Amino acid sequence: MRAVLLSLAHTPAGHPRRSPADRGALRCADRVLARIATRAVREALAPTPGARPTRVTVTTSHHAARLTVHLTLPFPADLPALAALARTAATTHVETYTGTKVRHVHIVVDAFTPTGGPS
Repeated sequence: MRAVLLSLAHTPAGHPRRSPADRGALRCADRVLARIATRAVREALAPTPGARPTRVTVTTSHHAARLTVHLTLPFPADLPALAALARTAATTHVETYTGTKVRHVHIVVDAFTPTGGPS
Protein backbone atom coordinates (compact mmCIF):
# COMPACT_ATOMS: atom_id res chain seq x y z
CA MET A 1 0.00 0.00 0.00
CA ARG A 2 1.32 3.39 -0.91
CA ALA A 3 0.75 6.46 1.34
CA VAL A 4 -0.52 9.68 -0.17
CA LEU A 5 0.52 12.92 1.48
CA LEU A 6 -1.87 15.82 1.03
CA SER A 7 -0.73 19.39 1.46
CA LEU A 8 -3.27 21.95 2.63
CA ALA A 9 -1.05 24.75 1.38
CA HIS A 10 -1.75 23.94 -2.27
CA THR A 11 -4.81 23.05 -4.32
CA PRO A 12 -4.90 19.73 -6.22
CA ALA A 13 -3.65 21.53 -9.35
CA GLY A 14 -0.54 22.67 -7.44
CA HIS A 15 -1.56 26.32 -7.17
CA PRO A 16 -1.06 28.00 -3.79
CA ARG A 17 -4.24 28.24 -1.72
CA ARG A 18 -5.50 31.79 -1.17
CA SER A 19 -6.52 33.08 2.24
CA PRO A 20 -10.27 33.53 2.87
CA ALA A 21 -9.90 37.32 2.76
CA ASP A 22 -8.41 37.08 -0.72
CA ARG A 23 -11.11 34.75 -2.08
CA GLY A 24 -14.03 37.14 -1.86
CA ALA A 25 -16.32 39.14 0.38
CA LEU A 26 -19.42 38.46 2.42
CA ARG A 27 -22.39 40.72 1.84
CA CYS A 28 -25.22 40.64 4.36
CA ALA A 29 -28.67 41.72 3.24
CA ASP A 30 -30.15 44.78 4.93
CA ARG A 31 -32.87 42.66 6.53
CA VAL A 32 -30.20 40.50 8.20
CA LEU A 33 -28.53 43.58 9.69
CA ALA A 34 -31.96 44.80 10.84
CA ARG A 35 -32.68 41.50 12.59
CA ILE A 36 -29.32 41.55 14.35
CA ALA A 37 -29.88 45.14 15.48
CA THR A 38 -33.45 44.41 16.63
CA ARG A 39 -32.33 41.50 18.77
CA ALA A 40 -29.44 43.50 20.23
CA VAL A 41 -31.72 46.39 21.20
CA ARG A 42 -34.37 44.03 22.61
CA GLU A 43 -31.75 42.32 24.81
CA ALA A 44 -30.22 45.64 25.92
CA LEU A 45 -33.59 47.12 26.91
CA ALA A 46 -34.93 43.91 28.51
CA PRO A 47 -34.24 45.02 32.13
CA THR A 48 -36.41 48.13 31.59
CA PRO A 49 -40.15 47.33 31.74
CA GLY A 50 -42.06 48.84 28.82
CA ALA A 51 -38.97 49.46 26.64
CA ARG A 52 -38.78 47.62 23.33
CA PRO A 53 -37.84 48.12 19.70
CA THR A 54 -40.82 48.38 17.37
CA ARG A 55 -38.96 48.44 14.05
CA VAL A 56 -35.41 48.73 12.70
CA THR A 57 -34.60 49.76 9.15
CA VAL A 58 -31.16 49.57 7.56
CA THR A 59 -29.64 51.14 4.49
CA THR A 60 -26.18 50.07 3.32
CA SER A 61 -23.89 51.93 1.00
CA HIS A 62 -20.17 51.46 0.33
CA HIS A 63 -19.79 48.73 2.98
CA ALA A 64 -21.29 50.93 5.71
CA ALA A 65 -24.73 50.88 7.31
CA ARG A 66 -27.15 53.52 8.52
CA LEU A 67 -29.71 52.28 11.05
CA THR A 68 -33.03 53.76 12.10
CA VAL A 69 -34.27 52.25 15.37
CA HIS A 70 -37.90 52.86 16.36
CA LEU A 71 -38.58 52.42 20.07
CA THR A 72 -41.41 52.29 22.56
CA LEU A 73 -40.10 53.61 25.89
CA PRO A 74 -41.51 53.91 29.40
CA PHE A 75 -42.34 57.33 30.74
CA PRO A 76 -41.14 58.77 33.02
CA ALA A 77 -37.65 57.32 32.50
CA ASP A 78 -34.15 58.43 31.59
CA LEU A 79 -34.87 58.65 27.86
CA PRO A 80 -31.38 59.80 26.73
CA ALA A 81 -29.76 56.90 28.59
CA LEU A 82 -32.16 54.36 27.07
CA ALA A 83 -31.58 55.79 23.59
CA ALA A 84 -27.81 55.64 24.09
CA LEU A 85 -28.09 52.05 25.31
CA ALA A 86 -30.10 51.07 22.22
CA ARG A 87 -27.66 52.88 19.90
CA THR A 88 -24.59 51.23 21.46
CA ALA A 89 -26.12 47.74 21.43
CA ALA A 90 -27.20 47.97 17.78
CA THR A 91 -23.84 49.34 16.63
CA THR A 92 -21.75 46.85 18.58
CA HIS A 93 -23.69 43.77 17.52
CA VAL A 94 -23.95 44.66 13.83
CA GLU A 95 -20.25 45.51 13.59
CA THR A 96 -19.15 42.46 15.59
CA TYR A 97 -21.29 39.85 13.86
CA THR A 98 -21.10 41.10 10.27
CA GLY A 99 -18.00 43.26 9.99
CA THR A 100 -20.15 46.02 8.49
CA LYS A 101 -19.23 49.47 9.78
CA VAL A 102 -22.19 51.37 11.24
CA ARG A 103 -21.90 55.03 10.25
CA HIS A 104 -25.05 56.38 11.89
CA VAL A 105 -27.86 55.22 14.18
CA HIS A 106 -31.00 57.34 14.21
CA ILE A 107 -33.26 56.75 17.24
CA VAL A 108 -37.01 57.45 16.86
CA VAL A 109 -39.33 57.16 19.85
CA ASP A 110 -42.69 56.11 18.44
CA ALA A 111 -44.61 55.70 21.68
CA PHE A 112 -44.44 55.98 25.43
CA THR A 113 -45.83 53.50 27.92
CA PRO A 114 -46.87 54.83 31.34
CA THR A 115 -44.96 53.32 34.24
CA GLY A 116 -46.94 54.82 37.10
CA GLY A 117 -43.90 56.71 38.43
CA PRO A 118 -43.83 60.36 39.47
CA SER A 119 -45.10 62.77 36.86
